[in-house]
Amino acid sequence: MAGMIAFGATGAAAQDQGAPPPGGNFSGSVAGQPVSGLLSLSLQDAIARGLKQNLGLLLSNSDVKSAGGQRWQALAAILPHFNAAPYLDTSQVSLTEFGFNFKFPPSLGFSIPSVVGPFSYYDTRVSLSDSALDLSALDKTHAATERLASSRHTLQDARDLVVLSVGYAYLQTIAAEARVDTAQAQVQTAQALYDQANDQVNAGTSPQIDGLRAQVELKTRQQQLISAKNQVEIEKLTLARTIGLAPGQQIELTDKQLYTPFAGITVDEALRQAYANRSDFQAAQSDVRAAELSLRAAHVERIPTLSVNGDIGAAGSLPSGSAANVYDIKATLNIPIWNGNVIHGDIEVADAQLQQSRDKLENLRGEIDSDVRTALLDIQSAQDQVAVAQSNIDLAEQTLTQSRDRFSAGVTDTVEVVQAEEAVASAHENYISALYSYNYSKISLARALGAGEQGVKQYFNEGR
Repeated sequence: MAGMIAFGATGAAAQDQGAPPPGGNFSGSVAGQPVSGLLSLSLQDAIARGLKQNLGLLLSNSDVKSAGGQRWQALAAILPHFNAAPYLDTSQVSLTEFGFNFKFPPSLGFSIPSVVGPFSYYDTRVSLSDSALDLSALDKTHAATERLASSRHTLQDARDLVVLSVGYAYLQTIAAEARVDTAQAQVQTAQALYDQANDQVNAGTSPQIDGLRAQVELKTRQQQLISAKNQVEIEKLTLARTIGLAPGQQIELTDKQLYTPFAGITVDEALRQAYANRSDFQAAQSDVRAAELSLRAAHVERIPTLSVNGDIGAAGSLPSGSAANVYDIKATLNIPIWNGNVIHGDIEVADAQLQQSRDKLENLRGEIDSDVRTALLDIQSAQDQVAVAQSNIDLAEQTLTQSRDRFSAGVTDTVEVVQAEEAVASAHENYISALYSYNYSKISLARALGAGEQGVKQYFNEGR
């Protein structure tokens, strides 16, 4: 039974130690379709559902699409534009509208009408416009490409955060269920003590106070059991929201034996993997490159730009249908001379954004170092605590057995037995907390190394 999380603690469902999950959007989800009956969930099943339904991941996926659209918008400034614009026109014009009002004496024998028309004509052309030379727009397009790469890395990082959130919720639920098992065992022990004390009080071999103490202990354990059961349901609701289960879906967690030895990894190797694999680190690097390109784009706004516009087609009058080839070609060289310091403002803004991106990258570099070292320290500490807590359970249970034997023999009263029961409950609680911390530390290490999905599969199947 060593290593099984089924050993619980008291019914008071206290929160375990460990860093909180990402929270925010990663605590929500878009609910899927309900499943009839009781849904069995392993840790891997829960993670798989979270990777499909978790709100944080869905929003990150939308961010990638948005960044892709922004890249196409930036490309539009440097790609050629083709348009066809044929049109047919029938007109009748009033000359008086334009100030022409011709009045000639009738003796001249002619007059100019005040209305001209109707007359018809057509024009059909294909036009081309192209930015032949615009270095600023080119750099802006490259910056948009880097931002797209950053959003894709952020999407992958969001997957690791989903694994962390789901793992946290799953382990919390298992720990809560373990506390129910322990609370039930403690109720049974307290009931046995109460029956034994009551028999001895009725027999006159123990004072009434022993029966009262045993009854208080029994009621306390029953209250803790009620609280523990309630906490299990709350933790299940949290898990369901994280992985997108349908409201009211009944679930059963199947991975209750989650203690597997950790093979270990050196700090240097862990840091090497983290810097190579962490998607948020790669996203931050892409953000720096995008900011550098944006700054360069701001600087080259001072350089002249060349654009070419042209069209070709046919035009003529109707109804004769006579047509003539028509075209228009124009090249424009735009030389910035004075633009009200707009370029200077663009440079200042881009430079500030670049400095922010570099600062964030360096901060993340230190954060990754801290994440890796903390996770490794937590794993080692929690692994040692698990071993000590398991040994302490054995000692506490032996002490309880001896105390009950002494009480049966009339050597001691119920105070010693109740204290021994408290020691057993505390030992079980310490074991659950240590085991939870150990497992959560392994999930945290997988996230710290940038290998959330594969890391969980590896770290929870070692030795199996």
